[in-house]
Amino acid sequence: MSKPITVAAILHEQKLPAVAIDDKGLFFFINGAFEKEYGWKKEDLIGKVITTIMPGHIRDAHNFGFSRFLTTEISKIQGKPLPLPVCCKDGTVVSATHFIVGEKKKGKWRFAATITPSE
Repeated sequence: MSKPITVAAILHEQKLPAVAIDDKGLFFFINGAFEKEYGWKKEDLIGKVITTIMPGHIRDAHNFGFSRFLTTEISKIQGKPLPLPVCCKDGTVVSATHFIVGEKKKGKWRFAATITPSE
């Protein structure tokens, strides 16, 4: 039986593109693999809202789902591979597989994800 993937494990990820956000949806972590793959730099995203890397057509759905999760703490998407687009720094939109996990510590949620390009 494999060990569940945790936020801490993703924060230590070096090979796969990875990011993390707080309970306000603001980036606090972007790894080098994410920078290399999608063109964003840490200084472009740290402190910015997660929808910065989302195409416009999915932002409202994300905001609704994120708000619902913070209210109910019930997730239908965590711990599963999700095929979702991601915006590169240059404005191109590419297909990617997102694997999202979350954890609550001291009453605050934080989330991390690997975001790997689709084949």
